[in-house]
This record gives sequence, structure tokens and C-alpha cells, in this order.
Amino acid sequence: MISVDLALQLKTAGLEWHPVSGDRFFIPDRDMDEDVFTLSDMTVEVHDHPTGRVIGFNGTTEWALDAVDQPEACWLPAEHQLRELLGERFTRLERRDVGDGVVHRVLLLDERGADAFEAADPADAYARALLHHLSGAPGGSSGTTGSRTAAT
Repeated sequence: MISVDLALQLKTAGLEWHPVSGDRFFIPDRDMDEDVFTLSDMTVEVHDHPTGRVIGFNGTTEWALDAVDQPEACWLPAEHQLRELLGERFTRLERRDVGDGVVHRVLLLDERGADAFEAADPADAYARALLHHLSGAPGGSSGTTGSRTAAT
């Protein structure tokens, strides 16, 4: 799962969320940043109302939280969702051992060239690559490790 910080950066960069069952999210700025919720048809689900989408907490009588407007929630996209969002720009994921750890590297290729984004967790590497794409930055940015080379 990506970090809360990366999820907030993706949201700020304009990542659109179309909630589906199984999606994970948190509710920032309500002293609930540590609580991760999962959309489920049984307990937490999205309701479409004329005023907008609402995330409903069904059967949670012990909570004072019945629903939250979707824009107040922050999506924690899964690794496969991040990879899908990168689309054809995604070239490959590499894994390499470094010292006493592992680094995952996502490689992107588009008409502007190639970029690489590294993180200890593959989902974070995908998220950094997507953040770069959403920001339209020219080359490794947003705390990423990587370089741009000419596309061939």
C-alpha cells in the first residue's frame, strides 16, 4: 500500500478516483489518517446522490460517522491500479538488491523520453511515476530517483 503522503500528493496533483468495491482510502484532517477503510458492498459503499457521491458506512453503529463526501476521502490506489493508470507509458518494473534491502524501479517511456522512479516498495515506485506524469514535470521529480534519456 502506498504511503499516506504519496496518496495526498496524487490527489493534489489531480488523480481522479472512481470508487469501486475493494478500494482502500483514508479520511485526512479528522484525526483518522491512520485508519484505512475498504469499500465493500456489505459495510462501506458509494452512494450516488443528486448532490454528489457519498461514501456510506453501513452497519457501523459504534461509530458517529455515517457518511463522508467522496472529495473528503483520499484514495490509496493498489499497485495494479497504479500500473493501469500509467497505461502504455509503463515499460517495466525492475527489482534489485542493494546492501541489506531491495529497490524497485519503474521505467516509463513516452514521446518525451524515458524516466525511472525508485522506491523500496513497488507500489510507491508506481505512485512516484504516476505523480510525475500527473505533474507534467520534465524528468525525475517529486523525490524520485531517475533520469530522462532520449526516446529511440
